[in-house]
Amino acid sequence: MKVKICGLSRAEDICAVNELLPDYIGFVFWERSRRRVTKEQAARLKSALSPRIKAVGVFVDAAAEEVAELARERIIDAAQLHGDESAEYTDRLRSLADCEIIRAYKIRTVEDVTAAENSNADLVLLDAGYGEGKPFEWELVKNIRRPYLLAGGLTAKTLPDAVKILSPYGVDVSSAVETDGKKDYEKIKEFIAAVRAT
Repeated sequence: MKVKICGLSRAEDICAVNELLPDYIGFVFWERSRRRVTKEQAARLKSALSPRIKAVGVFVDAAAEEVAELARERIIDAAQLHGDESAEYTDRLRSLADCEIIRAYKIRTVEDVTAAENSNADLVLLDAGYGEGKPFEWELVKNIRRPYLLAGGLTAKTLPDAVKILSPYGVDVSSAVETDGKKDYEKIKEFIAAVRAT
């Protein structure tokens, strides 16, 4: 099972993940996020990141050209879309840059699950909101037929139940591996150990 640690913003965060080796890390470019990084910050962090880890840029309704530029400059390896980006937007981004596209869906209804299943993104991420660390009703996605990243309210303690119920392709965590709003090495280590134990 894949694991993504999202919302990295400091050199010490990179040191931690280089040692613990999740599959993906996330740089948040959304202006309203407290975890936001600039292009320059992300470039510095990516230059120190292990090549074994994929860097994902997290965006909310950003211009496709802006996202593509980050991918072409190898600051990000994948783009994660959290806004109202359409299927046409995804196609346009794909034509501008060669990067994996992850589309996030807020899961509240059966219709949300259907939208995720029909997405033209390479991978979908299922969440309750915008990184608030809250779970959604897992029963809604029990029968989804495509691989997905599960996010929202996951911790080292809740992870085994989530995996037993859902068997996701991967899991995504941010606030649960923080202390006082900063990434916490021990919490990241505990979470990744829980993923690998499953």
